[in-house]
Amino acid sequence: MSSFIAAFVVLLVFFLLMSVGYIIKKKAVEGSCGGLGALGIEKACDCDNPCDARKARMAAEEAREKKLAQNRIL
Repeated sequence: MSSFIAAFVVLLVFFLLMSVGYIIKKKAVEGSCGGLGALGIEKACDCDNPCDARKARMAAEEAREKKLAQNRIL
């Protein structure tokens, strides 16, 4: 039972340190391999003709990025 408690405390401390790092840096946790971007894949669904829901999400994302670019100070 003591090893379970020790492992739980170590895991809890690890998550606490990750939380503090996220709060300070304001940057999400990322993998070190680069993910799909390293493979040259722009999206998770790499099909030629995406579904309507995906097209709507992509259009909303493009509109959001355009709005952010217009309101950017620097």
